[in-house]
Amino acid sequence: MSRVHRPLAPFLAAALVAAGALGLAGCAGGPTNPVGTATAGTLGGTRPAGTVSVFAAASLKATFTRLAEEFEAANPGTKVVLNFAGSSDLVTQITQGAPADVFASADARNMAKLADAKLLDGAATNFATNVLEIAVPPGNPASISSFSDLAKPGVKVVVCAPQVPCGSAAETVGKAAGITLNPVSEEASVTDVLGKVTSQEADAGLVYVTDVKTAGDKVQGIPFPESDKAVNTYPIATTSTSTNKELAEAFIALVTGSEGKKVLNDAGFGTP
Repeated sequence: MSRVHRPLAPFLAAALVAAGALGLAGCAGGPTNPVGTATAGTLGGTRPAGTVSVFAAASLKATFTRLAEEFEAANPGTKVVLNFAGSSDLVTQITQGAPADVFASADARNMAKLADAKLLDGAATNFATNVLEIAVPPGNPASISSFSDLAKPGVKVVVCAPQVPCGSAAETVGKAAGITLNPVSEEASVTDVLGKVTSQEADAGLVYVTDVKTAGDKVQGIPFPESDKAVNTYPIATTSTSTNKELAEAFIALVTGSEGKKVLNDAGFGTP
């Protein structure tokens, strides 16, 4: 492919050396030869190929789409299949047998569900953090300026369902602030909440800072100090049912390495 990012090939070589010998430990310090060269520990000198299926929280759509493109470009013959949804929905899919190699959750609680079900191949790695922000339509027709404004009579606010990480965070913030919201709808993912705001079906929605940034001029973002009461930490792991653990571990190494951190930070995610 013509989109090869030169720094990624040596990075991924290091990741695959580590995946073949020591799991993910030491990925960033491996050899500088492209994957497939005859250097010690490069998985028999073979170039990685095949498909890796990544199930990721909806709030990761923009960043993981970019990282998947870079992964494929740096490794011809590989394909990253992405499935985005609310973390709780993804857990249900995986526990019901959906073919996931990698799971990236928007919170630790949903990752723990897979661990309890013995569906993780080792411990998860935390790779990002996120906080809530109020999203309103351009022009802010309901004049929202604070979290407490969301509880005013007549304000149509949309949130995530409680089992979804962004919904759980909204509940945590509400309890800490002593404010009870009466949403007009509870959505299955943060992107669904954002959709209600961009279509102006809602006066406001509680989404992540990163979603507001990705939406650009489709919404206005209103930060609020109470958001620091619910900082979501994002973990990522290989599933125990993965059929391509080599590529799964290499993709995770990309996400958790320097390139992944840059992409995530540029999108507004914090570092755990």
